[in-house]
Order: sequence, then C-alpha cells, then structure tokens
Amino acid sequence: MTPFLQFILVAAIILFAAKVGGYLSTRLGQPSVLGELLVGLLLGPSLIDLIHLHIFTDVHLGEFVYEIGELGVLILMFLAGLELHIRDFVRNTRVSLLSGSLGVIVPLGLGTLVGVLSHLPLNSAIFLGLTLGATSVSISAQTLMELNVLRTRVGLGLLGAAVFDDILVILFLSIFLALGDGGLTTAAILPVVLRMALFLVLSIGFGVWVLPWLSRRVAVLPVSQAALSFAIVIMLVYGLAAEIIGGMAAITGTFLAGLMFARTPEKRQIENGLRALGYGFFIPLFFVNVGLAVDLHLIRVETLWIMLGVILVAIVGKILGAGLGARISGYSWLESLQLGIGMVSRGEVGLIVATVGLDNGWLSPEVFPAIVAMVLVTTLITPPLLRATFVQKKEAGEVTEATAESSEESVITLESKT
Repeated sequence: MTPFLQFILVAAIILFAAKVGGYLSTRLGQPSVLGELLVGLLLGPSLIDLIHLHIFTDVHLGEFVYEIGELGVLILMFLAGLELHIRDFVRNTRVSLLSGSLGVIVPLGLGTLVGVLSHLPLNSAIFLGLTLGATSVSISAQTLMELNVLRTRVGLGLLGAAVFDDILVILFLSIFLALGDGGLTTAAILPVVLRMALFLVLSIGFGVWVLPWLSRRVAVLPVSQAALSFAIVIMLVYGLAAEIIGGMAAITGTFLAGLMFARTPEKRQIENGLRALGYGFFIPLFFVNVGLAVDLHLIRVETLWIMLGVILVAIVGKILGAGLGARISGYSWLESLQLGIGMVSRGEVGLIVATVGLDNGWLSPEVFPAIVAMVLVTTLITPPLLRATFVQKKEAGEVTEATAESSEESVITLESKT
C-alpha cells in the first residue's frame, strides 16, 4: 500500500475504535474520553502496536498520526475558549492565579523531595519535581464539556489556573535551562518573561479591538464557510504565536483565540462547524494518540518504588496545591477538590517536559519510565474522578455557575454540547 492508503487505513481503525471505546465508556457511566484513552493504550506499543504492524511500512506513519492528533487538541482548546466569555474569565483571576501557582509549587516541592529520598542528584530531583508541576488541561476540559459544567466557576477557575500553570512551568523550565547553561542571570530570564508578556498583550489586544471587526466583514463574503475558515486560520496563528513569540504551549494560544471569538456574532456558526469537524475526526485521534505514545514495557520492577512515589506525589500535589488555591479564593471544599482533580492530568505536557530532561541528562533512563507511568495514571484517573465529584454535587443541587453572584447579565444557561 502507498503511504496515503496506509494512513487512511490507520485513521479508519483509530476512529472506529475510538467511538466504540467512547460508547462503552459512557454505557459504564464514565466520560467518553476515558474509553478513547484506553483504546489508544490497547492499540499502542503496550499491546497491539498498531502503527508497527507488518502491513504498515511507512516509517513516517506514526509521526503523521501524531501531528493530526495535535490539531485535535488545538481544536479542543479553541472550543473550550469559545464556550466562555472574557468577562467570566476575568472575574475568576484570583483563583486562577492562586490555584495555578500553588498547583505548580506544591508538586515541584514534593517531587524534589521524592527525588532526594530516592538518592537522585539534586538537579535531577528538582527537574523531577518540575515535571510533576506540568498540567494538561485538555483531558479535564473535554470531561467538563461532556458534563455541561465548563461554565461553572470551577470550570472557569480550572481553565484559568491551567494558563497560569503553563506560564509558571515554562518560566521555571527556562530558569533551569539557564542554570544548566552557566548560571541564573537577569539577562537569561528577562527575555522569557518579556516574550510571554508580549504574546499576551498582542493576542488579547488583537482579539478585543481588531478581531470582531474582521470577523464581521469576513462573514458576509460570498465564500463557502468563510467565517469557519477564518476562525481556523486565526486559531492556528494564535497557536503558532504562542509557541514562537510567547514560548508557551500552542494550546494556550488556541484557548485564547476561542475566548476572543466568543465575543463575536459568528460564535454559534463557528462553534457548530468546528465541533462537527473536531469531534468527527481530529479530537478522537488526539485522545487515542495519547495512549499510542505510552509503552508499558518501559516500566521496570527495579524502579517500582520511585514510580509509586512519583504517581502518589503527582496526584496529591496537584489536589493539595490547586485545591488550596481554590479554597483560599472562597471556593467550597468540594469545589476546591474538583478544581484540584481537574489539574491532575499531565497528558502530553508532562511527557514533553520529561523528554527535555531526558535529552539534557537531568532524568536518567531508569527514572523516565516512572514519569511515563505517572502520565498514564494521572491521565486515566482524571475523567472518572471529575465525573464522580460533579455527579455528587449535582445530586446535592450545589452546582454554582461562575457569575451567578451578580446581575441577570451574569446568568448562564448551560447548553448540551455532546
């Protein structure tokens, strides 16, 4: 078969398996994303190793599937931003800042302690803690959208905390790299901070003052799906700018792009088109691809104790850190627990940070599998734990919408998105 035929066969298998897994997961009372993640684990090198079956000879097949899946997470975070309004987001700045910051600092400290107790060199122990500070909010965002609670104050606080988490982890990583390259100086750190600030100022300024004007004029053009195509272009540009200008994750940029488009009259048209495109093809590929990236054969018995310690600290650290930030901000104990659980998933972000450490010699090949196991466990447990806490809250009639404390302008009607 030609490389193209191999790709469409793999895509067909993955999509079919993802939808079957999602359906079975919902039948068992769990979010569909859990089934898609498990399907990826089964199809990956841990069991079937689909990409490397003898009928697939294209050496670039796995890379192509991965890149298509990455488009899926960009669309997912754009849709998450599109469901919100910038006013709602600003009103939750305090909890976002506190939960995002403590959600990095507490796991960083606990992870460093685990590394020291495991007799790792100090720089390796610190980098292990930094790996545990990362968060991949895409898994939680999908779960919250399935539960129709993304626009509660827990959902808004979670997304905001993830943005601050991303900024802080990138800043700490840059500091660590600067130390490794010869010492911590203002000249080494200041450019990192300025890049982030420049991206945020440019992206928000463009989104507030220019984007609505452009969107209105593009929408009336005699071009098929002009508004949708324009939204996709802006989404990709924001993701690209986040990486190149801000040094941040592309998903942060696409989330901001969605937040900006939420202010435009074309919001509904864009959302309907992109939701069909994303959930029909790209997003399932992303979730399955998370499982495809995990190889359970890398886990060794001799690293079992450090693996268990890393997993425990990864879960407890995020719940304590992010949850404490929410509690200080006036959230109830249950809401604080929900926000903390929502920050637990590490997903691809944890693997990216860990890979940087492996490539630079700060994480040994013996420790890296423990981080892989941590990423897998935290990614798998987040959806069912979130669902369990929100189901409990709904049964108690305590779901609090983010802006319910103010006037009728703030009343939010939760809409079914699945």
